[in-house]
Amino acid sequence: SGRLTADCAREREGTGLAMGQLSAADVKAFKVVELRAELKARDLDTSGLKAVLQKRLLEAVESELAAGTSAKEVEPEPEQQSGGEAPDQQKEEKAAAAERAEEGGAGAKRAREEEEEEQRGKSAGATERAAAPPPPSASAAAKTGGDEDASARSSHQIVLASKRQKTTAASASTSIVEARVDANGVRRFSSLDAPIMCCEGHKGEVFAMKFSPDGGSFATGAMDREVFVWNVRGECDNFLVCKGHKSAVVDLHWTTDGDHIVTASPDKTVRVWDVQAGGIQVKKWAEHQGFVNACSPARRGHPLFVSGSDDGTAKIWDQRRKRSIHTCQETYQVTSVSFSDQTDLVFTAGLENVVKVWDMRKYEVLYELKGHSDTITGMSLSHDGNFLLTNAADDTLRVWDVRPFCSAQSRCTRVLTGHVHTFEKNLLKCAWSKDDTKVTAGSGDALVNIWDVGTGSLLYKLPGHQGSVNEAVFHPREKILGSCGTDGKIFLGEVDL
Repeated sequence: SGRLTADCAREREGTGLAMGQLSAADVKAFKVVELRAELKARDLDTSGLKAVLQKRLLEAVESELAAGTSAKEVEPEPEQQSGGEAPDQQKEEKAAAAERAEEGGAGAKRAREEEEEEQRGKSAGATERAAAPPPPSASAAAKTGGDEDASARSSHQIVLASKRQKTTAASASTSIVEARVDANGVRRFSSLDAPIMCCEGHKGEVFAMKFSPDGGSFATGAMDREVFVWNVRGECDNFLVCKGHKSAVVDLHWTTDGDHIVTASPDKTVRVWDVQAGGIQVKKWAEHQGFVNACSPARRGHPLFVSGSDDGTAKIWDQRRKRSIHTCQETYQVTSVSFSDQTDLVFTAGLENVVKVWDMRKYEVLYELKGHSDTITGMSLSHDGNFLLTNAADDTLRVWDVRPFCSAQSRCTRVLTGHVHTFEKNLLKCAWSKDDTKVTAGSGDALVNIWDVGTGSLLYKLPGHQGSVNEAVFHPREKILGSCGTDGKIFLGEVDL
């Protein structure tokens, strides 16, 4: 091998690249495969040459790195070396061995990174699929330390803890959660942290409550003149407060896109709040001459709203305009209003005990729904737009067929009983379930009632409140029922429907 090294050096003297004169960069550029070919061509013994050359090459690379010279990466050429020790050949062989060591280390590092990334993806997927309360904080996750090899060995033990984020109306859509059994053996039907959650924070009676369209949050209005927006999951914390009303907030609704909340108040105003902008007030209408009892947004089309007041009027508002676009005049106070699904009709009701249906094209009463014998305190349109639910002080709920071409003599298809209106005379509201097969309503006896629309049977009478239940609503995606009352409490509970 010594003769071979000398021969190789003499062959390259013409190009000025003698082995003794090569820099570290030149040695790296010199391919080991050429030396291997020459060794085989001369039939030389290569036993023990590999270990010696690797040792000498590593020493040369370390000394050059100490001098501040960085080496360039070259594709590894893992080959079996042969021969003895040659002074001129040491730098070349050491550089090649160093390259193999560097490439091996880089490859191992990349493999470890890929393994860790794959592990993180699996853990994240498992977290998303879990229909349980959020896991503990990140401090409970496994920690990794030491060098990269130790990290790679322990990568299969890493646990990714999902930190619960505050949910607003712009949050990602909520998936339907199937029934499951928790660690305590309790059958669960939702993603709530517990089967029943109690939310407190208002400084007075809570009159209104609505879930956002995506189900990630809900809003409440109360005697303290404030609108609170809460998270549905986790600890159901309050993350937004809308201030501005000078009197109690008696009714509120989310717009279809979940970006705004419209509220009604006895301060004679109707206001619109931008939830995405931090709850700022973006519109205030003050044309009513009496208490504003109810409000409702249009489901589709232009950003329209309707409000009902003690001044005997129902006013139509366009969010793009400063003043109302039309006024529906009635004889007595208006306590409940709603748009039809296509926004071509407006429903109004109040002390007259009838529901008036207004044609939005002519602003005339198209027909009336008669049957209640006392003040209608709340109404709700089914999700398919075919039926209207009304709650009245005569202690009945009525379901009305409001389809355009109803052939029945009476549009009232169902009368439901079981709840009560007491001396408090609150405007108790009502609501449909997400599939329009169940309804619920507030009640003065502190109970939340749920009926089956098809059979008319009373399914549940749920306790918990210590005062009149002013409103109860179904979650738009999960088996959750929310309620608020004069005791100042808001309850979220799982209901197997």
